[in-house]
Amino acid sequence: MKRLFALILVIALWFGVSLSSTPAAYADFSALTPCASSAAFQDRLQTEVDGYTARLANFKAGTPQADYLNAKVTQTKERFAKYASSGLLCGDDGLPHLISDGRWSHAGEFTIPSLLFLYIAGWIGWVGRSYLIAVRKDVATAAQKEILIDLPLAVKFSLTGFAWPLLALKEFGTGELVAPENEVTVSPR
Repeated sequence: MKRLFALILVIALWFGVSLSSTPAAYADFSALTPCASSAAFQDRLQTEVDGYTARLANFKAGTPQADYLNAKVTQTKERFAKYASSGLLCGDDGLPHLISDGRWSHAGEFTIPSLLFLYIAGWIGWVGRSYLIAVRKDVATAAQKEILIDLPLAVKFSLTGFAWPLLALKEFGTGELVAPENEVTVSPR
């Protein structure tokens, strides 16, 4: 009965939200300008480069310190050039701002990196879970192998962990992913 009520509630909310006449709300970024044409962005670039060149005056040309500072100037100019050419929008502070309001034209700023983060976090979690399940089978050394990691076993799971979404779907389909209700402890409250 609880599941039926939950299903009805989800369907009602889904149709209530999708049929509403409320327009989609998007962020207003009219105050932002493309970084390539932002004066504050160019000022920030010049300030960083001037800081490195001022420190460069303290060292002879050809010394490791001077070479390092020259490399930092080059890296800074390249970084700012990438920001300017990428189409990012800058604010009054001269810093690039990320737009994460769901528009596909800005998907590269937030959506793609966040999906990559979720994939990597899932990989780490899946590998750890698989390792602990494998170690648990040998009761005598399970606690020790949780503290002192069995490296060959961990590497084996790390190399197969890239397919974790498919493995999770397979285990969900077979019922291995979720523990049976009789194995789940419930608080007496």
